[in-house]
Amino acid sequence: MNSSSDGVATTKPSTIYIYGPSPPDTIVATDDKKVNGGVEKGLFFRESMLKSGNVMPMPDIRDNLPKRSFLPRCISAELPFSTSKLAELKQIFHAIENSAMGKIMAQTLGECEGAALQDETKRCVASIEDMIDFATSVLGHDVMVRSTESARGSKQEVLIGVVKRIEGSEVSKPVACHRRLFPYIVYYCHSFPNVRSYEADILDPKSKAKINHGVAICHMNTSTWSPIHESFLLLGSGPGQIEVCHWIYENNPIWTIAKS
Repeated sequence: MNSSSDGVATTKPSTIYIYGPSPPDTIVATDDKKVNGGVEKGLFFRESMLKSGNVMPMPDIRDNLPKRSFLPRCISAELPFSTSKLAELKQIFHAIENSAMGKIMAQTLGECEGAALQDETKRCVASIEDMIDFATSVLGHDVMVRSTESARGSKQEVLIGVVKRIEGSEVSKPVACHRRLFPYIVYYCHSFPNVRSYEADILDPKSKAKINHGVAICHMNTSTWSPIHESFLLLGSGPGQIEVCHWIYENNPIWTIAKS
């Protein structure tokens, strides 16, 4: 991780996706192997691939953003969090004019304030209390949180071990939260209907040793997605013709209804 001239921690370029009907954010070129129009191999896959004994490519699921901590809600709630207050935010975090930090804050605020996609319920949260409140507002108060254990297996072939369907992930709309770049931790949390969630042991193909435990979600209805969505470029299909699955990345939690 490097530091730019205005004190902003930077990491190697990474792709940030909002999974849903519209195309994801622009892909930033990296040295990773790309296929089919520049989409990283293994980034999207079919539900049938998530089967015990199957070998499949794992994309880079590392959290490449700088390390941050949640602020207590009593502090985050007092900070301005809107594009209309961007000048005040820049002053608080000493972001000079045209700095990388200022541009990053504007980008994240714009994404958080943007209109929800079709069938999407969304909220950006800056505290763990806010995240819990949003998850329970969508799912009710009996909830459970899961995440992929680590980034082990990234950018290599992996063997799928025991696969378990997460109960309740289709009757309700699971809430997935994705980290966004900001001076303190901000998560973009959202929920879509017609989603199935899974957890799976991830094994080394040669030794068969368990190296990770991953969480994946499958969007079962892609009929409203753009025909140029990267998943269709990678999988060779189109809107409404297939389901599309992807792994939940490191440090990105998913909330579902708790089942006894």
